[in-house]
Formats: sequence, structure tokens, C-alpha cells
Amino acid sequence: EFRRVLFRSKMKKYVRMLRVKHWLKNVLIFAPLFFGEVLFNYTMIAKSFYAFLAFGLAASVVYIINDINDVEKDRKHPTKCKRPIASGEVSIKAAWVFCAMLVLLVAVMSFAAVFLDLYSYVAVIWLVAYIVINLIYSKWGKHVPVVDVVLLAVGFLIRLYYGAQVVQVDISAWLYLTVLAGAFYLGMGKRRNELKNVSEGETRAVLRKYNYAFLDKNMYVCIAFAEVTYALWAMQSEHSGLMFTVPVVMVIFMKYSLNIEADDSEGNPMDVLLEDKLLLVCVLLYAIIAFFSIYVL
Repeated sequence: EFRRVLFRSKMKKYVRMLRVKHWLKNVLIFAPLFFGEVLFNYTMIAKSFYAFLAFGLAASVVYIINDINDVEKDRKHPTKCKRPIASGEVSIKAAWVFCAMLVLLVAVMSFAAVFLDLYSYVAVIWLVAYIVINLIYSKWGKHVPVVDVVLLAVGFLIRLYYGAQVVQVDISAWLYLTVLAGAFYLGMGKRRNELKNVSEGETRAVLRKYNYAFLDKNMYVCIAFAEVTYALWAMQSEHSGLMFTVPVVMVIFMKYSLNIEADDSEGNPMDVLLEDKLLLVCVLLYAIIAFFSIYVL
């Protein structure tokens, strides 16, 4: 029994390193499945979930490498100091070994997917591109203003096109622009809240190169652009009911903006979403209206 408890304790540390909560961002992979009208194609559903798991593990590889690179800075941060590597619960050597095992697992899953014809090698290329982009971000990009937000936005686009490649669905230009603008908004919103915590020893020195005026102006531009492109995407769709999702999207953006501009928010998209029941209800309402518009009406 003692060994079992000890094993579970050790496993929890490694599971925390995966940051599974942040896999929620990868739900964008399912957007082509949903909007491509193949939601009830069980083969496509299985492929998408398999792809989602592979992508999540690949994202965790990036998180671990980032935590290893930032270990000294994270130890000075009020919340990041509690992460397994920064707190010393997991040694850097053990973290590298675990990371290597994840890389091997992702490689095997990707090879198996292509070999079993779950999806093509193009989807794997998108997955590799995500890892490369994030390694560039971790090593260099996050220290350069604007470039850091651009690389984060590219990560969201890769999720979208990766999911599209898995289910073989074309992405509308309007949807591409909506995701791009929304990703820019999320990235700058996070920087805006991190800016409040800038001090000696702050993990992101790049934050000192930003200011509220710059971030606020560009956030508002991105919100407007995302809402307009989404409305145009809904208008050109053969499903007229999608127009009723436009005001819901506007409310979601408004509520999200209200949350990240609160004094006690750190601006992390996952925390902002999961900690606000009203925002979750709005997202659920959006999904229901979109579902009925595409699959019922």
C-alpha cells in the first residue's frame, strides 16, 4: 500500500508537468470536424480524438522544455514557483528523461497514424511545425515584443489547420482570419495582465517593452476584426442560422475582456474561461446554436 501511494505521488508530479488543463486550447482541432459537417462520422471522430491526444502530448513536450529553460526565473515568480521543476519536486535530469519519452511516444503515434492511414503525413508536418515554432518561441521569440504574440497566434492557426488536415476539410478564408485575430487578442490580453506583475526578477523581461496603451489599442482592433470576419463567415455560410451566433460571439468577447481587465486576473485564457460560469454558459449557448444551425435546421 505504501508503494502504491508513493507511486501515485510520483506520477502526480509528472502529470502536472503535462499541464493537461492547457490542452483545452487544442479543442480548436475539433473545429473543422464540427463546422465541416462530419460530426456524426464516427471514423472522423476517432481520427480527431487520436490527433488531439498526439497534439496534446506534443504541446506538453514544449511546456516541459520551456519549464526547464525558465527554471531559475520561475522560482522567483509567485505562482510559477509551484511548478514541479521550479519547486524541485522533479529534477531537471528526470524532466529531460520524461520529455524524451514523450517525444518518442508522439513519434510512434504519428508514424502509426500515417501507416494505418488515420491521416496523412501533411498533418504530421503541421504537428512538427507546432513543436518547432514553440521551441523558437521558448528560446528566442518570447523575448522579442510583438514577435512573441505572433508566434503564439501561429500556434492557434496550426491547431486549426492540423485538425482540418486530419478530417480533410477546407478552411474558409474568413474563419482563418477570425482565428488569427482572436489569437492575437488572446496573446495581447495575456501580456496586458502580466504587465501588472512586472518587477525585478519578473520572468518576462519583454513585458517592460510593452505598455497598456499599445496593448489596449491593438486588443480592441483585434476584437473588432475578429467579430467582423466571423460575421462575414456566418453570412457566406449556407446555414443561415449561424447568423444568430454572431451576437453570442460579441458577448463572449465582451465578457472575456471584462474578466482580463479585472485587477485580480492574470490573463491566462484557460483560467479566465474555466473560472467564469457565465462565460462558460455563453460558450455552451454558442455551441448549441451552431449545432442546431448546422445539423438540425
